[in-house]
This record gives sequence, C-alpha cells and structure tokens, in this order.
Amino acid sequence: MNIPNDPAILLSFVNTKLRDDFPSLEELCKSLCVSQESIETKLSAIGYTYDKEKNRFI
Repeated sequence: MNIPNDPAILLSFVNTKLRDDFPSLEELCKSLCVSQESIETKLSAIGYTYDKEKNRFI
C-alpha cells in the first residue's frame, strides 16, 4: 500500500490508522510493509514524535 508522502497528510493517515486499526506503530508498519524509521523521520521533520502510551503522534 502506498502511504501519503506529504508529512501533514501522513500524520493524519497514520494517527487514524493507529486509532482505528492497530495497537502499535510497529504493527502498522509491518502491515503496510513500510519502515517505522522512515515514518518517524518524516513526522519528526514537522515536529511530531510517536507516543507509545497514547499510540499516536503528538
């Protein structure tokens, strides 16, 4: 599956998937066959980090 390239759209996409479908970022990345590091890098560029306890980027 292709994921959004634009960081702001990616943020919305990932947080929605985490809220609705996946218990962790690791599970989401495995399911979509994408690198967790690449998602974290793209979102950190716009000031977001993954909060494991809340299971979302904040």
